[in-house]
Amino acid sequence: MVNYSFQEVIRSRQSIRQFLSKPVEKEVLREILQDAQYTPSNCNTQPWDVHIVSGEKKEELSKALINAFEKEQFSPDFTFDTNDFYDRYAERQKEQGKTYYEALGIAREDQEGRHKGVLRNFEFFNAPHVAFLFMPSVGDNVRVASDIGMYAQSFLLSLTARGIGSIPQTILGMSADTVRQLLGVPDDMKLLFGISFGYPDKEAKANSFRMGRDPIDSNVTFHD
Repeated sequence: MVNYSFQEVIRSRQSIRQFLSKPVEKEVLREILQDAQYTPSNCNTQPWDVHIVSGEKKEELSKALINAFEKEQFSPDFTFDTNDFYDRYAERQKEQGKTYYEALGIAREDQEGRHKGVLRNFEFFNAPHVAFLFMPSVGDNVRVASDIGMYAQSFLLSLTARGIGSIPQTILGMSADTVRQLLGVPDDMKLLFGISFGYPDKEAKANSFRMGRDPIDSNVTFHD
């Protein structure tokens, strides 16, 4: 039973980068997915196509994604380059990376350590489950992608309300063909990103920090 206030849930959510191996109970997971199903969407199209991967299939997929990354076999359905960020957006992106690697004790010049840090994404940070969010391609895809983003937020907050951690991972969409092939997903369904989730390891260094937020006046303009 969920007893937290909405404010407590949304302000306590954080991106978890180390999980316990304990799986989420099936009945709890179905409740969470039912919560997310109430997400609004353009014209009530409900375009999300979600694949939850656990157990042996997750391990198989992890190995395949690591292999694709090491061989630079990238097949993203949507472009993404952190170098495209600018001004305060770029500053926030760099602040996050710096804080994360400092928490792990990995120096900027430690290329091997940073490489291993990247590979942890494809190990899903030891999470027992990972959700892949696919979508149909409609028009320029912007409206559908916004629906998927709202669905993901509903999913993340429902997890948080039950003490379950999660992390959205854009990098899991960089080898979309690999994921589609292993999960038997048709080519016309496009992969936006993945979400690793499970019970957080509260003692892990990777979970020892929280990223701050700029004041609302930096993002919001009031018109009276």
